[in-house]
Amino acid sequence: MAYLVWQADLDTGIQVIDTQHKRIVEMINQLHDAQAQHDRALLGNVIEELVDYTISHFAFEETLLEDSGYQFTRAHKKVHELFIKRVSDYRMRFDSGEDVAEELKGLLGRWLFNHIRNDDANYVESVKASMQELTRDQSHSGWLSRSMKRFFG
Repeated sequence: MAYLVWQADLDTGIQVIDTQHKRIVEMINQLHDAQAQHDRALLGNVIEELVDYTISHFAFEETLLEDSGYQFTRAHKKVHELFIKRVSDYRMRFDSGEDVAEELKGLLGRWLFNHIRNDDANYVESVKASMQELTRDQSHSGWLSRSMKRFFG
């Protein structure tokens, strides 16, 4: 059974962002599954992948905000930086042998849904206004293709 379930009120209407958010939810559910299996190696792999993907998502989102001229980009980046620090602390605790899975899972679920519903919702109007221009070029040299490759390989 899934730990987190995507809800319609989490959709920003920006497909690329919604897809990334849904991937993070899947990864939190993988963390839940790894915890249930009591497999520390698997748990470590999921934590690493989740942290790395989240950092990439934040960088992508911040570039989108900058490129769209969102006026609160710096504040939004600060929220991301503080969260990355918190999650990095959990990763260090895990690496030192501590069982942090339950705490981390709870933090991730609560923070992600709250962040999407509040902080991310605040930029939607600004980003949507500029997204048509940014994503008009669907070729490999277009903004979206270049950005996806840059942040997600």
